[in-house]
Amino acid sequence: MNRENGVYIKTKRKKFSRRELPLHLMLIPGMLMVLIFSYVPMAGLVIAFQRFVPAKGLFGDQQWIGLENFNYIFSMPNTMNVLKNTVVIALWKIVLGLIVPITVAILLNELQGKKFKKMVQTIIYFPHFISWIIFAAILVDLLSPSTGLINKLIVSLGGEPIYFLGDNRYFKGTVIVTDILKEFGYGTVVYLASITGIDPGLYEAAAIDGAGRWKQTWHITLPGMRMIIVLMMVLSLGNVLNAGFDQIYNLYSPIVYESGDIIDTMVYRLGLENAQYGPATAIGLFKSAVSTVFISVSYYIAYKFFDYKLF
Repeated sequence: MNRENGVYIKTKRKKFSRRELPLHLMLIPGMLMVLIFSYVPMAGLVIAFQRFVPAKGLFGDQQWIGLENFNYIFSMPNTMNVLKNTVVIALWKIVLGLIVPITVAILLNELQGKKFKKMVQTIIYFPHFISWIIFAAILVDLLSPSTGLINKLIVSLGGEPIYFLGDNRYFKGTVIVTDILKEFGYGTVVYLASITGIDPGLYEAAAIDGAGRWKQTWHITLPGMRMIIVLMMVLSLGNVLNAGFDQIYNLYSPIVYESGDIIDTMVYRLGLENAQYGPATAIGLFKSAVSTVFISVSYYIAYKFFDYKLF
């Protein structure tokens, strides 16, 4: 029972319906996937505090060394540079990953021809479905300093060839731009869907009052997109230390470690190539802890300043 203005009002609890049973059953495969691939592996985090010997097994008699693996990781000379690269690349991807799709979605919304609009949507959305292995191979050919189409264009305009994937001056920017090129189509579709939910009557009323397209966009379109923008921002902040392992691993080489090495590639080399399982788990745990803090703060900001609740 709920009390309103001193009067108790009897409320009905929603009973479980048999018609809802199939919907609940549909959740089981997804829940099992999350349990198996996200929660069960957390048992391995104990390796971060051990001198792990694979022959003894995960639950064998491993030597407990406390925070020694963390001390080892942060005493390595390149760790700070790796953290810097990770944060810089991830932040640029987050910022441009919001600005570019929003801008493109607003521009596409202004197009009158439906067929042309759908064609453009399909073209920009298509790269999202290509794996980074294939997309990276395409980029390697396009950005080749000797035979790449991009460098041939630069040379034809009187410039010098640029080694985009082999020069520390250009690699970081290349990673950021190519990631936006591949993924902005997905965000554009999401923001276009939010624009279609805005009441057309608001635009008609604004036009009658003399508002041009720019003012309509600023005072109607953007406020109407606010909730989905906040949602996408909150979700992206949790990835502030995810600079894109699959992309960078397929594009980088030892000569650009200085500008392109990130936490995930460092973990890969330590754990799988050098068999240093303890330090690799330690840096991975550190990354997860920081990401948890960031996403918790982003949820709080979304609720406090935008009155938005994800759960």
